[in-house]
Amino acid sequence: MARRSVDYLLIGGGLASANCARWLREEGAPGAVLLVGREPDPPYNRPNCSKGYLRGEEPREEPLFRPNEWWVEQDIELLTRTSVTGLDLQGRTAKLSSSEEIEFGKALIATGANVRRLNVPGCELEHVHYLRTLGNADAIREGVSDAEEVVMIGGSYIGCEVAASLTMLGKNCTIVMQEQSTLERGFGARAGRFFQELLEGHGVRVHGGDELERFEGDGRVAKVVTRAGLELAADAVVVGAGVTPDVQLAARAGLRIGERGGVRCSSQLESSASGVLAAGDICEYDSVVHGGAPVRIEHWDVAFNHGKTAALNMLGKEMPHVEVPYFFSVLGDWGELEYVGPAYAWDEEIVRGSLDDGSFTIWYLQDGAVRAALTFGRSDDLDHARRLIVDGLSLGDERTALGDLDADLAAVAVDRDLKRAER
Repeated sequence: MARRSVDYLLIGGGLASANCARWLREEGAPGAVLLVGREPDPPYNRPNCSKGYLRGEEPREEPLFRPNEWWVEQDIELLTRTSVTGLDLQGRTAKLSSSEEIEFGKALIATGANVRRLNVPGCELEHVHYLRTLGNADAIREGVSDAEEVVMIGGSYIGCEVAASLTMLGKNCTIVMQEQSTLERGFGARAGRFFQELLEGHGVRVHGGDELERFEGDGRVAKVVTRAGLELAADAVVVGAGVTPDVQLAARAGLRIGERGGVRCSSQLESSASGVLAAGDICEYDSVVHGGAPVRIEHWDVAFNHGKTAALNMLGKEMPHVEVPYFFSVLGDWGELEYVGPAYAWDEEIVRGSLDDGSFTIWYLQDGAVRAALTFGRSDDLDHARRLIVDGLSLGDERTALGDLDADLAAVAVDRDLKRAER
């Protein structure tokens, strides 16, 4: 078996590993850096898969983290179509699917997540699609080329974004979901109704409070049948039923797995094995932003920022990850939502602006403290939201300013900073 040594082994071909490699070099890390990813493409931005790339508006090079020559210029070895099949953390070795064995000094595990596949009658039919990769987007675009009716299973990011994109391509799109309104699991019923009305206003049909029973068709999907008895014609289906963190490699290696299903890490993203860090969808870390509580967040921007923190700590900086998680979703050319948080629970919502006018911020509070904020057309509120989330304490009478368009949110945030300093 071939065997060689690297200083930094980055496992996973997504943005967490890519940004880690970037910051290792930007911070002057000497030695060999090896990034191993199972996909055929170099690291890329996944959001494009449901948006411009899916619609055929972008070339395949557009979503790439960096052009191919960048990896050579930075002296970063990139192995695509390759998996790490085993880790010996005590011996500091990794086995690759190519039969090569790698000795490493420090490692980042950023294996991402796998789509949750449905096991219902007819799930094996052609043109039942899932979306996670550029290759999936290619298959969907080709699969709907002659389709008129497309059904999305699930009313979260994937279902809504794909419905918007395919509607823009002239397809008749329908969403079937367990929730009563789109995106309500993360943002609540009020925001969910707004986004559903936005989709419906552009022709997307939405059936909430229902569940998939089966697919029907002769070789190729032709119909979606729900548990409530709804029957929908379907020339193609796109399933957005969520993802599960891919922790199999980490678990086999003996790393601790947390209650949220991720690799349990410190605030510095270090796992239970010294010198082995985790990032992205699999990382369940002690979040300074969330008062030290363990969080695991599935979003590409979180993975991207994890990569930088991991690189700095591989170089001995001993820095906690302090970035407030940021999310965004683009619904075709109909609008973009932005969100900082996340709030796993809240007992109060305060609206700044107007949902009727399509320009608003919803503040999510728990016990009077800001836990998250969702904006649509009010991006300037996000910086204030980040500061208030980090503050983490009850606002008291200052809460009224959150819903007052004439109030100076910057002054509220500065006042909170001063009060925190006094304590």
